[in-house]
Amino acid sequence: MLVSNASDELSAQQRTRCIIQAIRAEEQYWRERYAILRYQDWLGLGILLLALTGMLTAAYLYYLQVLPAWACIIVAALCASLSHEIEHDLIHRQYFRNTPIIYHGMMLLTWLMRPNTVNPWYRRGMHLLHHKVSGSRNDLEERLVGNGIAYGFSRFIVMFDSLSGLFIRRAVLRREVDNFSVHKLLQASFPLASLYFLCWYLFLLFHAYDALFGGVSAAPYPEILVSLMQGIDFAVVVLIAPNVIRSFCLNFITSHMHYYGNVHNMLQQTQILDRWYFMPLQLFCFNFGSTHTIHHFVVNQPFYLRQLVAGKALKVLREQGVRRNDLSTFFSGNRRQEEQTIKAN
Repeated sequence: MLVSNASDELSAQQRTRCIIQAIRAEEQYWRERYAILRYQDWLGLGILLLALTGMLTAAYLYYLQVLPAWACIIVAALCASLSHEIEHDLIHRQYFRNTPIIYHGMMLLTWLMRPNTVNPWYRRGMHLLHHKVSGSRNDLEERLVGNGIAYGFSRFIVMFDSLSGLFIRRAVLRREVDNFSVHKLLQASFPLASLYFLCWYLFLLFHAYDALFGGVSAAPYPEILVSLMQGIDFAVVVLIAPNVIRSFCLNFITSHMHYYGNVHNMLQQTQILDRWYFMPLQLFCFNFGSTHTIHHFVVNQPFYLRQLVAGKALKVLREQGVRRNDLSTFFSGNRRQEEQTIKAN
């Protein structure tokens, strides 16, 4: 049994090296083909500023009543998803690593565009830990978004509302995750996430009350409340609702493509999730389900390069045993089923 396990592990290491070499070779091909890819720092900054411009433009057009609310929400959600990719690259020091003022300025900007998250400096530690312990109970980053939770009310809340999910799951996380602290997470969320969720909950409460009792109430709302809600309504359309959509799509995809339990090597940490009916969700998390597995093998690669190498890289991943569209994760709390045969599309 010991000999068999050693042989299996060696095979996994060899297959992992094969995947990494294939991804690197394909990356080199694209870098040689397009000279613009040499300007990695400025590409990252340019994409972030483009996303910010898109979000601000949508907000301004909505303010002028040129753009309807639904269109503003969609545009802003797409722009916020781009800022998430840039933040993720920044966590891995892909842009301006030797220019701290620009690097930290970009980190701050990604947080401002996605205020329902912990600050990116704190998240950096969680994400780097994720790469070390992916698939285990100490993978706090994935467990905070639903990984490892059986389907039901709790999982839905965790994926849809990270703050409520944190308090629902705090006892389990405190018991199972080393050095887990609700206090530290709340500190890392202040002040942007605090304001975000305050506005979001006020929006939901006010409009629920108004829908149920507003028509039968004889007294008008105080003028100060009306003014406050007008401001909150605007913030919901241009920033809050877009990030509700973005974060739910990302949480849904990432929590199902990462395995939890029975993970013994890098080949088993993730799967490729790219069935056609996931495309509406993939749209708001920049094709995460199709390409994130590539990142687990080569972490220091900008997100746009992952899209370029995906065609050949995903083929090699499948050839070397990485699963694709293993829908058992929807029913097993993400536990990797050893005996299941997964059929590719």
